[in-house]
Amino acid sequence: MNMTITLLVITLIAGVSLGFINDLTAGPKAQAKLEQKIRALKNVLPEFNNNPVTDVKIIKFDKVEDSIEIYTAFLDKQQTGTAVVSSSEKGYNGLIKIMVGFTPNGVIKNITVLEQNETPGLGTKIKGEKFIMQFRDKNPSNYNLKVKKDQGDVDALTGATITTRAFTEATQMAYDVFVENKTQSEN
Repeated sequence: MNMTITLLVITLIAGVSLGFINDLTAGPKAQAKLEQKIRALKNVLPEFNNNPVTDVKIIKFDKVEDSIEIYTAFLDKQQTGTAVVSSSEKGYNGLIKIMVGFTPNGVIKNITVLEQNETPGLGTKIKGEKFIMQFRDKNPSNYNLKVKKDQGDVDALTGATITTRAFTEATQMAYDVFVENKTQSEN
């Protein structure tokens, strides 16, 4: 009986402590995520002077579990670009989440990797300049976002073809959402 009460007290104290610490760190965690998103927006979009975060459009897309976020950038009320957060669960180690920035005519300005758990030294190279530069200034309407092994235009990372396929899938999905959203906005 003594051991049961002792274990119950220890568990109760640990649970309350963890809950308190979680509440204490929730604000700083949210602030850090927001700052990461703002840095990513500045990296993938052409120059802008609005706050795309406040006007984010969140949609459900049937191809992914997560919602897709669309950020529209303006410079003096003139649209300069759109950033789409897309993901693929087909990475070698699961989720790959990226932010793709498009110019108004659909050309990829830049891509930032937001989340990934790929193999260090292989799949993590999707964050590298050498890999991402092959997507810049390309319009997916005439640039096949598949690896060359699959009759596409993208050079796969050596030893990380699965990761590359997931990355290109997420990029293609971002473009599809961009086109669909642009069409709806024009109507």
